Amino acid sequence: MHIVLVEPEIPGNTGNIARLCAATGCHLHLVRPLGFSVEDKYLKRAGLDYWHLVDIHYYDSVYEVLEKYKDNPRYLLTTKAHKRYTDVQYAPDSLLIFGKETAGLPEKLRNEYADCCVRIPMIAEARSLNLSNSVAVVAYEALRQQPDFGGLIV
Repeated sequence: MHIVLVEPEIPGNTGNIARLCAATGCHLHLVRPLGFSVEDKYLKRAGLDYWHLVDIHYYDSVYEVLEKYKDNPRYLLTTKAHKRYTDVQYAPDSLLIFGKETAGLPEKLRNEYADCCVRIPMIAEARSLNLSNSVAVVAYEALRQQPDFGGLIV
């Protein structure tokens, strides 16, 4: 499973997501520009001592990731989608693509991959969930669909 963060802005969120990737074996892909230094103390603190377990990759464009993994199923998480994240079948090598905290995924990308867009249900008055919470919700659903949770100890 691949977690792709497009231009993440908050180091604590990215650190939490890195820890999730370390605990689940998901690969973490960070698309620049990042809203923080990878040396940020809040990023490091949120990831605790799990950094050596994280398979992390950096890109200058989300299109680099999409090209590198062009044969992998992809799911773009956005509040603008109509399909729920639970309505799709995830493969073990799926790309789960999330946008930055303040703006989500770019409209151009959402339009190009409209059939791949999914959402987490929430009340109409809520703008969005916290990024690290959203990644955890969707990643564990994708892993739940795999035999033995994708090989995790259950």
